[in-house]
Amino acid sequence: MSRKHGLVQRRQVLFIPGFDPHPPRRYRELYRREGAEQARIAGHQLAVRSKSGGTWSVIAEIDGHGTFSEIEVLVWSDLVRDTMAPGWAASYLKLIGVVWTYMSTGVLWRLAAIGTGPLIAALYPVVGLILQLVLAGLLGWGTAQLMDLIALGWGWIPGIVAAVLVMRALRRADGRFFVHYLMADFAYWASADGAYPAALEERISDFAAHIKQALSGKPDELLVVGHSSGAALAVSALAEHLGIQRAELGGVKLSLLTLGQSIPMQSFLPKADRLRRDLNQLSRDPRVTWVDVSAPGDGCSFALTDPVSVSGVAPDAGKRWPLVLSAAFSKTLSPERRRRIRHRYFRLHFQYLCAFDDPRPYDYFRITAGPDTLAGFFSHRAPSANRIEWAASGHISMVV
Repeated sequence: MSRKHGLVQRRQVLFIPGFDPHPPRRYRELYRREGAEQARIAGHQLAVRSKSGGTWSVIAEIDGHGTFSEIEVLVWSDLVRDTMAPGWAASYLKLIGVVWTYMSTGVLWRLAAIGTGPLIAALYPVVGLILQLVLAGLLGWGTAQLMDLIALGWGWIPGIVAAVLVMRALRRADGRFFVHYLMADFAYWASADGAYPAALEERISDFAAHIKQALSGKPDELLVVGHSSGAALAVSALAEHLGIQRAELGGVKLSLLTLGQSIPMQSFLPKADRLRRDLNQLSRDPRVTWVDVSAPGDGCSFALTDPVSVSGVAPDAGKRWPLVLSAAFSKTLSPERRRRIRHRYFRLHFQYLCAFDDPRPYDYFRITAGPDTLAGFFSHRAPSANRIEWAASGHISMVV
């Protein structure tokens, strides 16, 4: 890796997860487990030490250079849990609202125009819930017909019971299908037509305050990481801090890494003015390095999609970011690993946070704990030739 951007001895990482109800220790243990696997593959030396809550430190020696990194999860899982009803019926009420919002605003057709990958990501929970309803209906109808033959009438009662039981069973099994989960995710952003809900606006301001506090500690690099729908929050929190604090960063390298982002699902909506403004601001800010990594094999993301350009808010001149790159699962994962996880779509969506068999193009653990800044690690990389960057959104207002 290039060293022209300097070596890191002390790094602060602020990690913003996606729409995830799980506590931050999930990410700590994932980092511990996958970091050990990556160290075995790449020859890193990583020592992960747990601290309180969602914070841990990493002492690493990579290429003979020692680095100390402190990683903190910025929590909004409590807000996610508040929106997720346990019953299956709530998902269908959300389905009606989501379909109406995305179709009546024209956003669905705009997302479809980007390409088949993003369209599949957008439609998966909609189609999944409809198929589950059809399956339950058919099983209920079959039960009703059978009971009519046996009991000569009143079969509709056990038919309804059977259909409801099937729906409840499918809801409990959503850890395999994630259709109810993804519908809750999409409904959260659609609930205010793309605007951040008030509670989330407050949390983003808290995240911006965390950024300010971390910068005051003068690490060599402050790295903000946003995964999935957390990528939008990372953009807005960083833009909020930089918009308020116009001073220089005092020598701290400020970096943003977005992984498996789904920003267009929100930024295309009519009232996502604040997010579009933040995308525009960050895309031309020379004080930050922003790299966006995704992979066509990840069906839950808008792979290789430049979120600034497709949202229609790229500046007329001076656009710097993001550098859009592919994690190229087909090349960076061994055939054995790909076979193991190829039908585990949510696992694929988390692959960016896991070990790679060929970590040279992308190594999450070297980026977050190694000697290179984000700019240094990717200094030799050109943007993906297959990236999507034409303006696709019909809503481009940035008036907040």
